[in-house]
Amino acid sequence: MSNYVWGDNQTQFFFSLDPDTILDAVDELGLRTTGRCLTLNSMENRVYEIEIDVDESKVTSASDRFVVAKFYRPGRWTKEQILEEHEFLLDLQENELPVIAPIKIDGQTLFKLNDHEIFYTLFPKKGGRPPEEMNADQLELMGRTIARIHNVGASKKAKHRIQITPESFGKQNLNFLLDTPHIPQDFKESYSNAVNGLYKLINPMFEDVSYHRIHGDCHRGNIILRDEGPYFIDFDDMLVAQSVQDIWMITPGRDDYSLNQRNTLIDSYLEMRDFNFNELKLIEVLRALRMIHFTSWIAHRYDDESFKRTFENFKTNQYFEKEIFDLNQQLLYIKDDLSKTIHY
Repeated sequence: MSNYVWGDNQTQFFFSLDPDTILDAVDELGLRTTGRCLTLNSMENRVYEIEIDVDESKVTSASDRFVVAKFYRPGRWTKEQILEEHEFLLDLQENELPVIAPIKIDGQTLFKLNDHEIFYTLFPKKGGRPPEEMNADQLELMGRTIARIHNVGASKKAKHRIQITPESFGKQNLNFLLDTPHIPQDFKESYSNAVNGLYKLINPMFEDVSYHRIHGDCHRGNIILRDEGPYFIDFDDMLVAQSVQDIWMITPGRDDYSLNQRNTLIDSYLEMRDFNFNELKLIEVLRALRMIHFTSWIAHRYDDESFKRTFENFKTNQYFEKEIFDLNQQLLYIKDDLSKTIHY
């Protein structure tokens, strides 16, 4: 299994996409576009809502007149890694999990633009609203649903997808950052010391953990609520990792309110799947690795003008001063957790 987080190339952006190219790509798959194309919010890939001509007798909602086309950033994932994302989604759909799986056309879900190293896929459009505060019933449903997703995830291997480890999300990202001009010189040593200190402490914690396919980026922004319940979207960052990674991101806080929410979620998770409570000590570890990974993600994409606009303070003393402080705080949280007996 590859541990390289950023794919095989360093491609930073793709300018070859314009409305004509996008619409032609969809038309080539046998659909008939009307010319309406709306850019959707996505920094990593390029995603568009496209209106298509459909048989009005088959329309049950306004969404049926649209597809969502996702064009993958070149160099991020290999073809095999993307297909494993699609396989997971199709497995979940087959098991009646609330996900939005890619559309199959002539038995295929992944397509390639002519003369370009850009892969794309189509999804049905599904409306919904993002969750804000979830009540106990919604948390219980969420817990059962995540457990069912993990049951399906554990049923197959994904040999090309990356694992969350201190090496892949910590050490490799640090090595990349140190080879770039993005960290101000005065902060390189302090940032390196913070990451290496974390790495030394947490590396032994991953010796006996179990791994399986998970969503990987299961925060509330990747969930939409529909009348029938929550739908899980955007499996682009699908990982092979621990169950707790998907759980802590739904309830990320540290206060008593958040902990009570997490307990409610885990209680309902247990109705569908066993849970290893030792993984709770990985929450602050995984949070720290996500912080390092996020900084590396910005650095990998910083030649893309949209990243420069969004992260204006990146490369500044203030940014890395805060990152170093936060990572050192994470080190304290982790040490504190290691000193405690797990209470649930």
